[in-house]
Amino acid sequence: MIDTILYFLANGLANFSLGVMAIILLVSVQATILCVTLYLHRCETHRSIDIHPVLSHPMRLWLWLSTGMITKEWVAIHRKHHANCETAEDPHSPKIFGLKKLLLGGSELYRNSAKDQDLLDRYGHGCPDDWVENKVYTPGRTLGVSIMLVINVLIFGALGLVFWAVQMIWIPFWAAGMINGTAHHGGYRNFETPDQSTNILPIAFWIGGEELHNNHHAFPSSAKFSTKWWEFDIGWMYIKILSFFRLVKVKKVAPKVCIDTEKDLIDLETIKAIVVNRVNVMASYAKQVIAPIVKSSVNERESDREFSAKKVKSLMVKEHCMMDVKSEDDLNQVLGDSHMLKTIYNFRIQLQQVWDRAATNHDNLVQALKDWCVRAEETGIKVLQDFALSLRGYTQKAPATS
Repeated sequence: MIDTILYFLANGLANFSLGVMAIILLVSVQATILCVTLYLHRCETHRSIDIHPVLSHPMRLWLWLSTGMITKEWVAIHRKHHANCETAEDPHSPKIFGLKKLLLGGSELYRNSAKDQDLLDRYGHGCPDDWVENKVYTPGRTLGVSIMLVINVLIFGALGLVFWAVQMIWIPFWAAGMINGTAHHGGYRNFETPDQSTNILPIAFWIGGEELHNNHHAFPSSAKFSTKWWEFDIGWMYIKILSFFRLVKVKKVAPKVCIDTEKDLIDLETIKAIVVNRVNVMASYAKQVIAPIVKSSVNERESDREFSAKKVKSLMVKEHCMMDVKSEDDLNQVLGDSHMLKTIYNFRIQLQQVWDRAATNHDNLVQALKDWCVRAEETGIKVLQDFALSLRGYTQKAPATS
């Protein structure tokens, strides 16, 4: 009898090999990140997809078992993050709390925010409010992870404790730590958003596509996080597969830039297309105007340059609200040393101001863009002239092909 008990404690009911257990663990944590990125993030928080109840209910159950997280709390905290990014009101910004705090204590910041009832009431609207949420999941968050512990020990024996521990730390480490921390501290940026968001890696299948965080901040309501051909969003792959089986419906993705080279009239359609694609417009301005001018200007001053071309470009494309005093001083020095750089920088700011006039009527917006293009073309700066010409062709519909 004692030998039987000891055998069970060591091996569990299934008596799986270590290799099989490793595969099951990998599937388990991937199921968790799948539920987080699809259900909590893209569906409940940003409404970029709809998930059929036959799938969304099992996702809620799995999250209750594997994380103990409550939908309304997660959604409310993330929405507040977007609404107050990199400010003192941001629930988890490394700019405010420091990277170390996010990496080692991100889950603590999450729990503290979850206790704020005002936060939940303001940002948690539209979340599940049914019997199972109110009577089981919310009051029994510790019950769920306890049930998971028992299941793991029954199936895997003593190693089930290790199995359970990995499940419990997976989201706190990768989501609360790496995504909320590192993805606002280091990496690469495709878009100059008014925050410090970065893409950690172009491919990181174990984080569900969440590693493409800068892309997400540029287009929060997009169901697809990848924007470059060499980026891979495994969450989007899941969405496409589930869409085939009609379990997921895509509601919105990032807009695609459509330029009609035959169109040279700036009208209301032009304005609408540019406003919708304003993040892409500014990325194109950085690539097509700022980058070549910075390169040529730095090369001309090779002997006495103080800043590299990469540094100069970074200063010229960074949102002003994200600059510290040192960056502002460096930018002023760069612009003071080059009339050309100052010109294209001022045109960048003036272009942003066109769509910042949200309360302005349509006629004024159209006229403002026309004036910007005329002034740009009068500068005699070739790359700026070409860019202004391309703006005239912006449209919301792909041009017809013969």
